[in-house]
Amino acid sequence: METGTKVLNETLNEMRELKLNAMADKLQALYEAPEFVSCDRLQLIRDLIGEEFESAMKKRYANRLKSGKFIGTPCELDKCIDSRDRKYEPFGIVRTLATLDFIEKGMNLCIFGASDSGKTYLAKALGADACQKYHVEYYRCEELLEDLASLKEINFQKYKRRINHLIRLELLILDDFLLHSISDEEQKKVLYEVLEKRNELSRSCIICSQRETKAWTVMLLQDEVSSNSLLKRVTKHYNVAITTGEKA
Repeated sequence: METGTKVLNETLNEMRELKLNAMADKLQALYEAPEFVSCDRLQLIRDLIGEEFESAMKKRYANRLKSGKFIGTPCELDKCIDSRDRKYEPFGIVRTLATLDFIEKGMNLCIFGASDSGKTYLAKALGADACQKYHVEYYRCEELLEDLASLKEINFQKYKRRINHLIRLELLILDDFLLHSISDEEQKKVLYEVLEKRNELSRSCIICSQRETKAWTVMLLQDEVSSNSLLKRVTKHYNVAITTGEKA
């Protein structure tokens, strides 16, 4: 008959072979506790699984932060509050957005404000929080469009896979939206394709822009059809204006 210690060691080895290290560490700690013999079996199972689950969720969160480009830029929603130097309008909007309900409902968010007003900080704070539950990625709009337009020309199949990946994300953040004019027709088509398909699937976007929507036509070189299409797709839900300095 096998001893308890032998069974324990074999079980621990099997757990570690399966990469269940957190569960193995928890089992060893529980086994060495005086109350192990009398503990409830269901509670024991729950304790073991809970330890491994928490470890897996931490790893998943860390991986999502890395793939979403949120590593190295800590942003906290608690710091996105009205103050003498900065104001978020409409009033209370940050608390509303912090629930992340807009992602669950497939709604979009546009954040407007001058350079260094805190648009990126708010967007990344929401994105980092959302990584707890969703797949999120952050891009500077101009760089993304240049990369996608180039990829479309060089390798169309790879381009389609990249587009499909972007449209499946639960949240896509586009920073510096229309910071410079888009003269390249392929870049316009790419931007429209991404936003149109995400709109069809009710996938959320966060758009950060220094420019008011009325200036978007100019940035698309007076392409009124494209600008109206973009407006209709990205500004129909939440719009936040951040004012700073004397305006705040």
